[in-house]
Amino acid sequence: MAKKTSTVFVCSECGYESSKWLGKCPACGEWNKFYEEKVVGNGSSAKEKNKVKNEVIPLNQVEKKNTIRLQTGVKELDRVLGGGFVQGSLTLLRWGTGNWKINVDFADL
Repeated sequence: MAKKTSTVFVCSECGYESSKWLGKCPACGEWNKFYEEKVVGNGSSAKEKNKVKNEVIPLNQVEKKNTIRLQTGVKELDRVLGGGFVQGSLTLLRWGTGNWKINVDFADL
């Protein structure tokens, strides 16, 4: 069987691979850093490089991380948020027809 030649576009800054040329790299955010590279093979080498091995862990074995939370003082809202806002998080609240974005930065407190 003949080897298949395909083209991939690679970001020169971070190595992100795409099947088409992109103006802005979605991984590192740099502009116009993609170059064309020929790949000889069965065409799956780019996919195999980017595969991440995921491991299934039972829910009772997941380690709980201690996160600093800012309580709002509204009992029901704190319950929904898991104890309050998480530092550095962006929370989108919707009430009726309005939306509010709340970005919590503890440095401002």
